[in-house]
Amino acid sequence: MKYLDLTWPTPEENLACDETLLDWCDERDGPEILRFWEPHRHFIVVGYSNRVECEVNIAACRELNIPVLRRCSGGGTVVQGPGCLNYALVLRLDATPALRTVTGTNQFVMERNRQALEKLLPGSSRRTEAQSSKTEIRNPKVSVRGHTDLAIDGRKFSGNAQRRRRHAVLFHGTFLLDFDLELVSRLLPMPSKEPDYRRARSHTEFLMNLNVSAAEIKAALTQAWGAAVAVDGLPFAGTRELAIGKYSSETWRLKF
Repeated sequence: MKYLDLTWPTPEENLACDETLLDWCDERDGPEILRFWEPHRHFIVVGYSNRVECEVNIAACRELNIPVLRRCSGGGTVVQGPGCLNYALVLRLDATPALRTVTGTNQFVMERNRQALEKLLPGSSRRTEAQSSKTEIRNPKVSVRGHTDLAIDGRKFSGNAQRRRRHAVLFHGTFLLDFDLELVSRLLPMPSKEPDYRRARSHTEFLMNLNVSAAEIKAALTQAWGAAVAVDGLPFAGTRELAIGKYSSETWRLKF
């Protein structure tokens, strides 16, 4: 597996890059890749089939000049921005039998990520901090909740989703590290669908920031996935074309 730490200037380009890497691998020319990127500005990303008017406070987004984008994968709506680390895994479906199904892929990736991140938490105590309050958790454990969430003590710090092609799968997600959680409450209403473990909690009660640096997470996941060699020969032109032709288009962004 190859390693890529690359943040494009715009949110549209960063979303397009994930899909371009997926297509590159699916065509049998590109490698399996672990990519990281960190957004410089706030924006909203809805899942492929999300309805914008149901999942987003459009008036607040207009007031704050925060764009609403759509990704190629499923899952729910998220607010992105400084303090949030993104990763993307592009895997060949024939690499292991677990990747042949959606459920198998979820379990395969989430469990490996869970184990890698749990090693970063000290066994005695870990101070975790939400924007509105501080909570000290004794002997913290990272758990997989709701199929593709990572949580500590029932509070989510990572959401994930996948997009499948014929020969490859894109599995990507976010880690809340030092994010403005109050902004989430301002920009997003309660989701139309929620995992059972959320129990109708507000965004600030449900989400948390993980008291771990981006560098630590990158190192842990790089080791867990054996991504030791930097990727070269990237399809830069394809990313720019997809960002302009698809991710910047209202037809795509307001698809539903």
